[in-house]
Amino acid sequence: MRETKVFRFLAALALLSMILAACGGGTATQAVQPSATESPATEAVTTEPAATEASTATEAPAATEAPATSAPFTSAPSDKTTSTGFVCPEPNPKMEVTSTELNIFVWTEYIPQDILDCFEQVYGIKVNRDEYSSNEEMYAKLSAGATTYDIVQPTNNFVAPMIRNEMIQKLDQSKLPVLQFFDPNYLGLPYDPNNEYTIPYEAGTDAIVYNADVIKDPPTSWADLWKPGCASKNMIMLDGSHDIIGAALISLGYDVNTKDTAQLDEAKAKLKELAPCVKLYDSDSPKTALIAGDADLGITWTGEAFLAAQENPSIKYVYPKEGAILWQDNYAIMTDAPHLDAAYAWLNYSMQPDLFWLMLRDFPYTNPNKGALDFAKDSQPDLYNAYINSPVTNTPAADVKAGHWLDDLGDASPVYDQIWTEVKGQ
Repeated sequence: MRETKVFRFLAALALLSMILAACGGGTATQAVQPSATESPATEAVTTEPAATEASTATEAPAATEAPATSAPFTSAPSDKTTSTGFVCPEPNPKMEVTSTELNIFVWTEYIPQDILDCFEQVYGIKVNRDEYSSNEEMYAKLSAGATTYDIVQPTNNFVAPMIRNEMIQKLDQSKLPVLQFFDPNYLGLPYDPNNEYTIPYEAGTDAIVYNADVIKDPPTSWADLWKPGCASKNMIMLDGSHDIIGAALISLGYDVNTKDTAQLDEAKAKLKELAPCVKLYDSDSPKTALIAGDADLGITWTGEAFLAAQENPSIKYVYPKEGAILWQDNYAIMTDAPHLDAAYAWLNYSMQPDLFWLMLRDFPYTNPNKGALDFAKDSQPDLYNAYINSPVTNTPAADVKAGHWLDDLGDASPVYDQIWTEVKGQ
């Protein structure tokens, strides 16, 4: 598919500059996403030297501390096993649930099948899953009246409009003991300062990906995508309006969240110029075209680049010198959730440490769940070390500092959507 904006750096995980969010108008406030605790290595995927041109992130109030539970987490196996042979852990704690179904609306390719299967088996609850490839697609469907969902998975820049339009409800944090396992630097971000509506899922970046066996002049900036005659005729781009228009705006030296019509017109012209070079707009699985060799240059997400490089080490991920785009995806509960008890059971069980470590295996974005990282460090050291030593999943502090958080576009959202429709129609 398609997945960190003003906060202090952590010794372990530097908190990106506020995930795909944006304040309309002036320069958006930047956040800092936690980077991993150890110095990144450059084995699977390499990055170019960090740029020095991006604006400096500012300090923000300390993140809200997660609530403590009465006892530390202890992993215990259940008598349930998935079709892959994975032994499901017992829920800790196990929630009282009477619902027999759960309806979730989430990003494509973003939840390990073992987690889905374990939840169904240990709770006896059927999970009905619909997926989307962009926040815009998700928001449009919900705005059109889809009201049967319990759980949704918005990126930070879509949280504010969902709150404003009463799409998601306030969380009962007393029913979320799982919050204690999250790195506090991923909590209390500007788009939801007290985590009243959301809890973190995964964080990451949008940056440049390329195949070094094909692209002999490595890109170091967003502007390099616009080299005369196309830097490549086989580009791949995420299918997300704010992401890609944002990259064009950054390349022009403008604010990633601008509402200025003249600046947006410039970005549109720039993207139309690039359109003949783009072979594919894909937020479902950008890595597929990269691994197959159908695309050799473009813009993608953290986890897609990491997984592609595991299949083909010539695939590299570059943080542009103008600054990467930073984001954080979240879970939220729909206002009219029909299975509220199952929703809380899902949030707690699917993200408890002895399950959520599976994200490192299946969808290696930046993981804000310190409990899951600690569990993986002890029980899956090879997986943990690959994650912690990669500059892709463990974004270097300088690149976090230089990054750009997308924010809520407010009444400018239709303008971005129209530009995107015109660009893709080229």
